[in-house]
Amino acid sequence: MKKLQMVDLVGQYQEIKEEVDEAIDGILNTASFINGPEVHAFQADLEDYLDVKHVIPCANGTDALQIAMMGLGLKPGDEIITADFTFAATVEVIALLNLTPVLVDVEEDTFNIDPIAIEKAITPRTKAIVPVHLFGMCANMDAIMEIAAKHNLFVIEDNAQAIGATYTSKNGKKQKAGTIGHIASTSFFPSKNLGCYGDGGAIFTNDSELAHTIRGIVNHGMYTRYHHDVVGVNSRLDTIQAAVLKAKLPHLDNYCQKRRQAASKYMSAFEGHKAIILPKAGKNCNGICDTCDCHVFHQFTLRILEGKRDALATHLADKGIPHGIYYPIPLHRQKAYLDERYKESNFTVTNKLVEEVISLPMHTELDDEQINYITKTIVDFLNN
Repeated sequence: MKKLQMVDLVGQYQEIKEEVDEAIDGILNTASFINGPEVHAFQADLEDYLDVKHVIPCANGTDALQIAMMGLGLKPGDEIITADFTFAATVEVIALLNLTPVLVDVEEDTFNIDPIAIEKAITPRTKAIVPVHLFGMCANMDAIMEIAAKHNLFVIEDNAQAIGATYTSKNGKKQKAGTIGHIASTSFFPSKNLGCYGDGGAIFTNDSELAHTIRGIVNHGMYTRYHHDVVGVNSRLDTIQAAVLKAKLPHLDNYCQKRRQAASKYMSAFEGHKAIILPKAGKNCNGICDTCDCHVFHQFTLRILEGKRDALATHLADKGIPHGIYYPIPLHRQKAYLDERYKESNFTVTNKLVEEVISLPMHTELDDEQINYITKTIVDFLNN
């Protein structure tokens, strides 16, 4: 059996080695390392893929989220509602901009932000909602967009984990994750479903005026060289990373499909086990299938019941099976974001999830032998 890895980037590279090497070699021979033609070509390709008017590449996913908020003209003290159960980058940029993070609970079956909790948290100072499409599945964007329209709020999609996912609205309209709200951010960190070979990110929007503002922000506030019209940052996607992403983008749907197929095999092996709660594909999904497009499984995350999660994690490590606990500490308990406004009773789901979740290897190179070994190891342990 091949060595197990959470993400097999080497194996993925070997499949597209010729096209990636050719793209990088071309840049090395022209020395167009910053703002080379590959950046603009990738931007155009991603706009076509997402069916969105504007993609603005930048240096990383955290920058993308911060720049999106800067572009909206939010003011210090404005309240931004987001999920308690997510990676810290989401709340980090809110705090960095002197905005006020308002953390709310998530749905137990999807791990995504709870629209009911959003509605309860809105105050006169609320200006935006940041739904995080966690682990590869869209949040309930129908409900979120309705709440935003009712209260005149911006919606900033944190799409760092769900690029390639398709959201089907209740009216049947299909849209790519990250193209539904007013603006969205994504990350091209190497382990993402569409990852480069370093850091990278992008902002998406259909608002041309907002896109113009953001293009200045990412480039020191300049639209004309040495004319600084807005306060900006230095956040560029370098040409080599753009070339890698341009080579990988045509494979993205296939990558997502392979992840769904691996998820389907995991689900079949664990189905019906009393100590395991399986991930849900979506509110209107009847189950995981090879053609389901509502989830792209950036992570395959189980809930382990009966207080066995930590013991299982230790057992997996002993058996050479990598795993992750995303996330062991909720944001409302993190030292940097403690706030007397938060009551533990408002985070009952998150507090349960941090004790139960465990993520298994998930990538495009997983084979049946590896999946069988992982699932048998888990089932045998939980049955003892």
